[in-house]
Amino acid sequence: MEKENKRSLTYLIPMLMAVMMAGGLYLGRSFSPGEPSGLKTDRSSYQKIRDIVEILDHEYVDSVDAEKLFEQTIGDILHNLDPHSNYVSADEMSAMNEQIEGRFGGVGVRFFIIRDTICITGVLPNSPSERAGLKAGDKLLEIDGKKVASENTSNEDVMKMLKGIENTPVKVKLLRKGKRMNKKIIRGGIPIASVISSYMVDKTIGYVRISNFSKTTSSEFRSATARLKRKGMKKLILDLRSNGGGVLTGATEIADEFLPAGKTIVVTKGEHVEDYTYRSSPMGSLQKTEVVVLINSTSASASEILAGALQDNDRGTIIGRRSFGKGLVQQDFSLHDGSNLRLVVARYYTPTGRCIQKPYEGNIEEYYGDNMARYDSGELFEEDSTSFADSLKFRTPKGRIVYGGGGIMPDIFVPIDTTGSSFYFSRLRYSPVFTTFAFDFIQNKRSKWKSASSYVKSFVITNSILNRFTDYARDEFGIGVMSADLVVSKSRIMDDIKGEIARQLWAENGYFQVVNWNDPVFKVAMKELRK
Repeated sequence: MEKENKRSLTYLIPMLMAVMMAGGLYLGRSFSPGEPSGLKTDRSSYQKIRDIVEILDHEYVDSVDAEKLFEQTIGDILHNLDPHSNYVSADEMSAMNEQIEGRFGGVGVRFFIIRDTICITGVLPNSPSERAGLKAGDKLLEIDGKKVASENTSNEDVMKMLKGIENTPVKVKLLRKGKRMNKKIIRGGIPIASVISSYMVDKTIGYVRISNFSKTTSSEFRSATARLKRKGMKKLILDLRSNGGGVLTGATEIADEFLPAGKTIVVTKGEHVEDYTYRSSPMGSLQKTEVVVLINSTSASASEILAGALQDNDRGTIIGRRSFGKGLVQQDFSLHDGSNLRLVVARYYTPTGRCIQKPYEGNIEEYYGDNMARYDSGELFEEDSTSFADSLKFRTPKGRIVYGGGGIMPDIFVPIDTTGSSFYFSRLRYSPVFTTFAFDFIQNKRSKWKSASSYVKSFVITNSILNRFTDYARDEFGIGVMSADLVVSKSRIMDDIKGEIARQLWAENGYFQVVNWNDPVFKVAMKELRK
């Protein structure tokens, strides 16, 4: 252990020095390994850090995990500066790069574990798994000769076994309707969709939901809206709720689709980077499409850039609740072992000049726990409880008042919906019961409905199905029926059952076609577009 810690420390010290020399929103820029150049600091600081770590390694009462200690220390140092600068380990960086690039090497199935069995809920079209003959409803027994039908198997274990370099094989043994069979899958590039739902709500109104912003988001968005326009879309609901952001260009390129040429989308400014203004091109395909944008308190970063660009240019109506308030631009500095220093290098400003970064007092838990503070203050329930200083007041070209200093404030406020909430409903939601019930329910019904829209219109969760569900929750998960709570939450439980069945048949696109109809924010958006 001591020798391993010494080797780790020897390797970590240069990285630690690089970080000390150096001292969102992701810009997508990467730097070659090595210490940042042109920065001056006192070399004695490096020696002091080295001395402390070596003393801990040799003299501390217990063995020291040097790498873990290093990562925690760097995180603490950076969070003293701001809440979004961070150290990202090599393992974490690999996963983050997949989100940024919008793809990974794998087989193309959706799955979850039921009763210690890996159950395939969906097979991506044109994926390696589809070509190999896998089907939704199959149950995986072995992967590359290793039994995976075990209580010790986790989702992470399965992902590690199925993911891998493109064009490499993985062999699986599966169970289908009581019959065992072997399949060989050749891994391929699997897209990670960020436009997770797009459909026509009625003859003229389309709906698009974006879960995050990657390098492929704008092309996904253009494809989705082009398809909807061919179906008659004249108006659009753009749903950015709970979208925490991502790649900057994902947001700017989508804003460009709505704006005429030469309009400011966002401006970035920093002490050590050149000011830059992103402007719209004349190529936008949605310049005549009426749009409303849905946001909430977890819409952040690139979501706020897109919402702010449309709001400040009087191009769209923002509906929902105040967004998170992340107005900082991050830049990646690659370190020698594949890890990254993700450093805030600039602030971004909306077209009217707003900086929407919310205040930070150095308490990282308080910063990210802001949503609870908003709940306690009543802000999520009443618009008047949200106050902005006159010094942070800005005006759009048409004279609308907008505010900086802590997120995007919607043009139309919709309070959080707590109707139907109960302890019983919470227990159900925080268990796998909806997912597992839906999987079992549709085993012999997967080809019953031709499309999600036909399912939404024709299928009804009856009291009989609800009773089957509550019995299932009791028998499989020990969640006994609470009669009074069931009366309060009945409609929400029925919506979630129907939505989860749709999710397993048509992924997120099916789910949102079900649940949107009873969503208060969605209803307000529909009312606004139908004026």
